[in-house]
Amino acid sequence: MSFEHASVTKGLIVYCALSSIVVGIFDLKHYFHLQFVPHISRHHQYWRLMTHHLAFSNSSDLFLAELILYNVGVKIERQFGSLKFASFAFVSLLVTTLLEFISLILFHRVGLNHISMGPSALVFSILYQYSRIVPSGYAYKIFGVPLSNKSTNYLLALQLAIGRLPGSAMVAILGILTGQIYRSDLAGLNTYRLPPLVVRFSTRFLSPLIGSLRPPRRSNRALPDEFRSTGQGTETAQHNEEVVTTARSPRPSGATSRTREATNQGPAPSVMREWVDELTGRADRANAGLRIPAESEITHLTSMFPTIEREVVVGALQRR
Repeated sequence: MSFEHASVTKGLIVYCALSSIVVGIFDLKHYFHLQFVPHISRHHQYWRLMTHHLAFSNSSDLFLAELILYNVGVKIERQFGSLKFASFAFVSLLVTTLLEFISLILFHRVGLNHISMGPSALVFSILYQYSRIVPSGYAYKIFGVPLSNKSTNYLLALQLAIGRLPGSAMVAILGILTGQIYRSDLAGLNTYRLPPLVVRFSTRFLSPLIGSLRPPRRSNRALPDEFRSTGQGTETAQHNEEVVTTARSPRPSGATSRTREATNQGPAPSVMREWVDELTGRADRANAGLRIPAESEITHLTSMFPTIEREVVVGALQRR
């Protein structure tokens, strides 16, 4: 999985790592620590309500949050779009800050005096969207306990929630509550978008800092196993190999298409020859197992692999 169409998630991952490392190296954690007593009640340092979101206090919390953001945030940003996802992150931090302040006022006498450092509440808010939007890919059981491919992310989040009790558990609860408030369309929070000035500034100055978002390069041709293992001749391999497209192919330009037609390159001429051989009966004599694929088979494979040309699908079914 890559960060394609997930620039905000990649920016969050890079920022959390750099800010936490810098805060630890220069011994600045005391500026990001938040306690109701004495920071809020006695010294009235309300700015700590915002600064405690900026960095994690230890490497274990940072590692767990980075894993969750990579596994979950990329999928949610691709569903939302980068602009809506960035707006969602901003709104979630504001709502979480307000809820944390109210929770400290109400529960500081029963032991909730400390709130964990870092944007853990935002991580749990994103995780709530993940639980509601992204379906499970497969299910399995371990000792009779039903699990799915999403269970690993939930176990990572559980470790983050119980890391520094009771503050970490309260952050997890408030993050999930924030995600539910955003999804319930309360006060129109999910319709808010960042101002165009902020978007232009981020696109111009911040996007180049996070690096490339291109997907990893993949080969668009796969050879059968016998050619890789036995190393047969080049001419035999080129004659018998089956083209399997595994990467996105750019649209050919007009000049490229005319060149291909003029030079008779590509899979189309071979398919035409196979059709002519079938009509004349030569295919039955040359290839005993060659058959005409049904239209339902062609339609089924074309719907499964929309990037593969119809001629390649027909050729693959004929050589099956």
